[in-house]
Amino acid sequence: MEKLLKKLGLLALVLLYVQLLFAQQKTITGKVVDSNNEPLPGVTVVLKGTIQGTVTDMDGKYTIETVNAESILQFSFVGMRNEEIKVENQTSINVTLHENAIGLEEIVAVGYGVQKKATLSGSVTVVGGDKLSKAPVTNVSNSLAGRLPGVVIMSGTSEPGNDDATIRIRGVNTYENSSPLIVVDGVPGRSLSRIDANSIESVTVLKDASAAIYGAQAANGVILITTKRGKVGKPSLVVSHNRGFAKPTRIPEMASSAEYAQLLNEISSKEVYSEEEIELFRNGSDPWKYPNTDWFAETMKPWSQQNMYNVSLSGGSENVKYFVSGGYKTQDGFYKNSGTKYDQYDFRSNLDGKINEYIDLNIDISGRLEDRNYPTRSSYDIFRMLMRGKPQLPAYWPNGMPGPDIEYGDNPVVVSTKETGYQRDKKYVVNSNFGINIKIPWIDGLSIKANAAIDNDFQFVKIWRTPWNLYTWDYETYDESGDPLLQEATRGYSEPNLEEKMSLNSHSLLNGMINYSKTIAGSHNINMLIGIERIKGSGDYFKAYRRYYISEIDQLFAGGTEEMDTDGSGYMEARLNYFGRLNYNFNTKYMLEFVWRYQGSYIFEKESRFGFFPGISLGYVISEEGFWKNNVPFINYAKIRGSWGQTGNDLIAPYQYMSNYKDAFLNFIHNDGASAGYTIEEDVVPNKNVTWETAIQRNVGVDFQMLGGKLAFTADYFHNLRKDILAQRNESVPQFTGMTLPKENIGEVENKGFDFNVELRDSYADFSYSIGLNGGYAKNKILFWDEPSGQPDYQQSTGKPINTDLYYQTIGIFRDEEHVESLPHWNKAKPGDIIFKDVDENGIIDENDMVRNDQSNVPTFTGGMNISFMYKGFDLTMLFQGAAGAVFYQYTESGSIGNFLKSFYDSRWTEDNPNATGPRTYNRSNEYFINQQNDYWLKKTDYIRLKNFEIGYNLSSSIASKLKVDNIRLYGSGYNLLTFSPDMQNFDPESAESNGFSYPLQKVLNLGMSITF
Repeated sequence: MEKLLKKLGLLALVLLYVQLLFAQQKTITGKVVDSNNEPLPGVTVVLKGTIQGTVTDMDGKYTIETVNAESILQFSFVGMRNEEIKVENQTSINVTLHENAIGLEEIVAVGYGVQKKATLSGSVTVVGGDKLSKAPVTNVSNSLAGRLPGVVIMSGTSEPGNDDATIRIRGVNTYENSSPLIVVDGVPGRSLSRIDANSIESVTVLKDASAAIYGAQAANGVILITTKRGKVGKPSLVVSHNRGFAKPTRIPEMASSAEYAQLLNEISSKEVYSEEEIELFRNGSDPWKYPNTDWFAETMKPWSQQNMYNVSLSGGSENVKYFVSGGYKTQDGFYKNSGTKYDQYDFRSNLDGKINEYIDLNIDISGRLEDRNYPTRSSYDIFRMLMRGKPQLPAYWPNGMPGPDIEYGDNPVVVSTKETGYQRDKKYVVNSNFGINIKIPWIDGLSIKANAAIDNDFQFVKIWRTPWNLYTWDYETYDESGDPLLQEATRGYSEPNLEEKMSLNSHSLLNGMINYSKTIAGSHNINMLIGIERIKGSGDYFKAYRRYYISEIDQLFAGGTEEMDTDGSGYMEARLNYFGRLNYNFNTKYMLEFVWRYQGSYIFEKESRFGFFPGISLGYVISEEGFWKNNVPFINYAKIRGSWGQTGNDLIAPYQYMSNYKDAFLNFIHNDGASAGYTIEEDVVPNKNVTWETAIQRNVGVDFQMLGGKLAFTADYFHNLRKDILAQRNESVPQFTGMTLPKENIGEVENKGFDFNVELRDSYADFSYSIGLNGGYAKNKILFWDEPSGQPDYQQSTGKPINTDLYYQTIGIFRDEEHVESLPHWNKAKPGDIIFKDVDENGIIDENDMVRNDQSNVPTFTGGMNISFMYKGFDLTMLFQGAAGAVFYQYTESGSIGNFLKSFYDSRWTEDNPNATGPRTYNRSNEYFINQQNDYWLKKTDYIRLKNFEIGYNLSSSIASKLKVDNIRLYGSGYNLLTFSPDMQNFDPESAESNGFSYPLQKVLNLGMSITF
């Protein structure tokens, strides 16, 4: 009886609990309106921490069931600030959503911390990782172009594994190293290019004095990469796959065999090919003797493949949050039977843990394998031979055997494959970061943070070179069956040889920081940071070489001992940094930031190793003033910013303060007579006073927002003065004195310009859009570097941009002998030659008529336009990107040495076409208008590209739920799909080599899918 009563009592308690539980659950109704009290249809209303939710109807009304008092409702709508409201005892919740002023609430990374964009007073620009992952490229640096105002991205090549873009922040500020500092998750010196784009949260660029907290490494700007971290919520598993098909953006059209034969006749004093032979080249009736070889088509595939896979898992609770990602990407070369391929394997684990309410931990570990495979001939060598490929010679004979070489055994259809051996390059990288943050319980706002990062990489390169066979024909001998008798010949190397290289690098970072935040009287907000940091690095390098292999065993032990070689080196480096930041704002209306760094570097002598680098910036939200609100109401937000700072650039050769020695072969006399042998001698006199470059950076900027925050405009003007650049005293101590002095910190460069960003975004019911336009202009000039005098002013580099060159000015083509005699001309000039302008008007054409150009290969203006549309489950994004103000000197090895461009053939001067726009046919560099640099060959690289295009569709939630997944997205995308460049018809406007010898840039068509579980 007693047991029965206990069971009945327990049952009653359970029923009572269930009744109370259901009594607490209720249905919530309400209405959502905008700031004008207009109903908002399509607002998403979600029960936080669940997938339960609904959307508002055309009247902005909603209903959501089974909600209890502890529930939190989340309201979200494109273009509006999200709202969260706790239910408590309410049954009706009405909400007003306010327009989200573009970017003001955004949290951005800054040096050693984060800030709200609304409180920034420096020049900082940000792009989200979600935008970067839309570009179907394996190298993140190539996806930045057109997205960051003031950041110049030049992608000179797309060779797999060797396609890092050149990055310049606000152009070029020094004629030494202009590379910016890359900081990944707070650790400087890590790679931007090889990070998996799917793991990037944001990329932030510090363009002005805001970078001064990085001291002597900040003068060229700083790029901060923040990787993704876990967030509170249920686990989210995302699986994605991209398959792309790539081809060159532009391949030069070369002259055909008939055209090349005609050109060879024109440069020869006798007929090389008869009209009958030229016709045989043209009609293709005899492919053995008179082929018409398109070397690019014979060597390169129509399309090459690339694949990218990624799996990420994220989520967590209040105590533990996690983001784990793994990826694989592979990229094939453009060649048929390609010896070029790149594979990369990635892993990243970012964990955040809360020990208690005062102590937080983070443990980040990432690693990757970069696996590069190349032929034993470089891409430069391969494309040199493609450009020189003679169309009257076969790549393959009609029977399929490889034809003769162009030079040095190089037939591109063979040396682009593994027939010549292989080059394997494997690099293993492991990065780790361990951090702890302790909130001091007895002082509100005070915390102590410490980080330890250890990075290691190991690289092993193995180059196995083997001879290869090519086939030649004397065009006379036939075999018994009447077929041409080909002669097999070994090319390249007389025997196999092997080279192995290994390097091991290790870097460590330790830092500690004290942070303090305080709000006084509700209006005065103070944030302080002070820290100390030690960075150390070391590395070792070893190389071994053997030849005279008598077998195909590709190991060092199997090689001969004669002429074998070894080499090795090592290095150590260290930096000690003290740094800090002070932020103050009054009601987010008046803002002040002061950053500093006191830094010591191993590069300089002990007595002058440390330097102090300050930066200060001010901000004023003028739109908070009454006079503004009353007189300029259409601009609802306006901020004026200004900054000044002194930063440094220590990207110079270390140990210049020490004596350097080199090998020397000397004859000397001693007691036993004269001898000769190797010894060492001093190379360059040491410079005890060598120091970093000093940059004085000034910036003024404005931030405007209009239309209730839907339209945003940001603009900055900057003026940078770079001093203490290393240069030799060429005027003070000329070379003819015989003295070799070290470089000294005497150079000065000025760089100034502007950058801007405009963004408009809005939504109507199920449709939303965003349009952004950004650009940046920067032009530098050399103020001083002790340039030798004696040249005319128009030839001096002082006062001109960095890396400009001297060119003869051209004013046309000589039509005939009478035209030649009517103008000053180069000695022995002929009809069809390029006319050089007599700049100094002395009747003589000589080196004094050369003029320094005002442009280099770095564009002065770069920009981009980002467009995105969303309608229900569909989305479309486009990125147009362009550049202007740079030049490209187009020079090809042509004549008897190799083929001509088709454009040259079509425009050349001949006796039958004396009014042609191009010069007469030339042989190699024999003619003055080829071997003397002149602006006829100078091309403007101004261009606009459809850089990125993507169209996607998210399957409806009903289909996704049936497939038991949260979301499925299908998309197609493209990269470098269209390029408009009026003056660059033969090569891509970003080509790295003016003669066409670089691996070309790629355009990509891509299909992708991502599934979220």
